[in-house]
Amino acid sequence: MSASLEKLLRDARVDLILARIEKDPTVIKEVIDYLNSDIRSIRFNSIYVLGELGEKCGEEAVNSLIKCCGDEDWSICREVARSLGRIGINAKEAVSELSKLLSNKEESIRKEAAIALGKIRNPTTESLNSLIEALDDKNEEVRTEVASALGKIGPEAYTAIPHLMKNLKDISWTVRTTSAQAVSQIGKGYTKAIPSLISALGDKDWRVRYRVVNTLAELGEESIPSLLVSLDHKNPIVRKEAIEALGEIKKSDPEILDNLHLLLNDTEEIVRGKAADALRNIGKDSIPLLIKSYDKNLKFPMIWILYWIISFLAVPYWLLFEQIFIFILALFLSLIFTFRVMINHFKANYKRKILIISAIGGIGKDAKEAIPFMIEKLKSGKKFIGVEAARALGNIGIGSEDAVKALEHALSDKSDIVRREAALSLGNMGIYAKLAVQSLINALNDKHPDVRWRSTEALGKIGLNTPEVISSLKNLIHDECDYVCESAILTLDSLTEE
Repeated sequence: MSASLEKLLRDARVDLILARIEKDPTVIKEVIDYLNSDIRSIRFNSIYVLGELGEKCGEEAVNSLIKCCGDEDWSICREVARSLGRIGINAKEAVSELSKLLSNKEESIRKEAAIALGKIRNPTTESLNSLIEALDDKNEEVRTEVASALGKIGPEAYTAIPHLMKNLKDISWTVRTTSAQAVSQIGKGYTKAIPSLISALGDKDWRVRYRVVNTLAELGEESIPSLLVSLDHKNPIVRKEAIEALGEIKKSDPEILDNLHLLLNDTEEIVRGKAADALRNIGKDSIPLLIKSYDKNLKFPMIWILYWIISFLAVPYWLLFEQIFIFILALFLSLIFTFRVMINHFKANYKRKILIISAIGGIGKDAKEAIPFMIEKLKSGKKFIGVEAARALGNIGIGSEDAVKALEHALSDKSDIVRREAALSLGNMGIYAKLAVQSLINALNDKHPDVRWRSTEALGKIGLNTPEVISSLKNLIHDECDYVCESAILTLDSLTEE
């Protein structure tokens, strides 16, 4: 054995040792021999070097490392497990020893053993049983890595799924999240996992819910019946997550569409938003229901109607006991609160309409049947609905002359925000919006800088470099607003470059 190699190992000069191995692979044999050194640092660094070599290590290195699994020094034992994991599939002979390390009294050894088994991915009955047992480890990090290892092993670890289901109720969010992900990795077709996954939709941690939703979506059609039942759950979080899973599945089924359509009227804004997102994901078949939902309003909270009935019936009581002042004060306060409820109710309905328009716009070119509806909303005179309708037409109206004309007309809207979005959408249409060039030229004189800015961009995207376009853009080079000037210069450059 080389004295210089021994010194390098003692000094932990791993980089130099690896460089030497790169030139002369026979040095690996010398490193293996140093696994028997009486000096701890040399043994430790030899193990580390073999781990750094990874799959380059052969059978001899693996067998020698396996013998080190019983080392009395816990840190040596931990490093052996780590190195075997780095070696990966070539260390399959170590699976049995690593399985035994899962019951070691040292937590860090158990953790590294689990990680290694996940990387090697050569499960045996012994290793699977050991991993399943380790899902109940007292240490959170160990339980997390065990669940991760089972997920990495994949379909061959199917016997672990019922145990992973129990871990969805673990006190640790990392364990719950990793367990949900592992179920997904082990197999899409394991439908017995669905009830436990459904029960985890209301988990208090969003990261767990995110994994559960992904897993249910990957299970696909098999999870749909249970998800549909969850749409009536009293917990809005469960409703929201069930909607998201259905949206990810993207199945255009009448029952799914009808249920999601009804949830556009849910009492919770977050549920309504997810319902719109899901319908958008499903696509074209959801358009009729989205349009149908637009004119439906949210139900006014019945509790306030009941309150006023009770107040009316209580008038004789207040008069009888001559508590007129208290009655008037209560009536006044209730009027204030009722007025606030009515305002919030109106806002919720308004936001819901915007949400529906946005969902249709998000469907894109497949939503051409909604163009007449969107044009109508653009002309509604309601500012923010007009803004969203203009944006939507920029997505769904490409190639439609009617959409271009509607957006062109919107360049004269009384709201500068609508005018700005109309210009932006015409730009998104590119050459298809060439009919609106003259109106965009006129918009370069708009009093609002954002409208001038978006109009210059739109002319650049349409790409017609007529003398009138060039002349009008040149007039904006010295605009009072810097970003309008910059946009005009960039547009001129793009139109005039050869």
